[in-house]
Amino acid sequence: MSNIDPAVAIMIVKGIGETLYMSVVSTILAYVIGIPMGITLTVTDKDGIHPNRFIYKILDVIVNIVRSIPFLIGLMLLIPFTRWIVGRSYGSTATIVPLVFCAAPFVARLVESSLKEVDAGVIEAAKSMGASNWDIIGKVMLVEARTSLVTEATIAFGTIFGYSSMAGIVGGGGLGDIAIRYGYYRYEAGIMIVCVILLVVLVQIFQTVGMFAARKVDKRLTH
Repeated sequence: MSNIDPAVAIMIVKGIGETLYMSVVSTILAYVIGIPMGITLTVTDKDGIHPNRFIYKILDVIVNIVRSIPFLIGLMLLIPFTRWIVGRSYGSTATIVPLVFCAAPFVARLVESSLKEVDAGVIEAAKSMGASNWDIIGKVMLVEARTSLVTEATIAFGTIFGYSSMAGIVGGGGLGDIAIRYGYYRYEAGIMIVCVILLVVLVQIFQTVGMFAARKVDKRLTH
């Protein structure tokens, strides 16, 4: 440990902070956009509580198109837009823009999948009791699907975390950026290995926390 360059250690610690910043903020914003999209997809589907073929098709096409774009390509395509939003196209804050753009449709599909797992009988029972569509969404569907939603959020975070590492190719900041700049371009394998290990450890920590949270909110385990 005494042979570690203090400057490198400081850089790696900063990289950890940038990676967590990008991943956490992007996940939150992706859910702010993705949850309403996922709910709308579920509600307006042909088997939803308020079918609307027009709205469903529009959202479905948008989600499918964005999800089909590889993140690195989307990252580069969005450079002018990113520069317009944050004033520059590089760095951890700038990377949040393409991360959210690419992750929100993915989150929407995860939310849609979770909500469609809710037992139709429970929804019909709520309808028979006079519950409005808003009540069914907020007090039935989201509540019944909470365990699945937390589990899916853990998956989403892991995916976004991986995207943030890839952003290092264009100077996105974080551990991915350090691994590419030093491990790839400067052939410093030691730094790359350290960055990779840290990325794996961080993902595992968040996966463990996410699964623990899912078990905690699982109503089957609270009785």
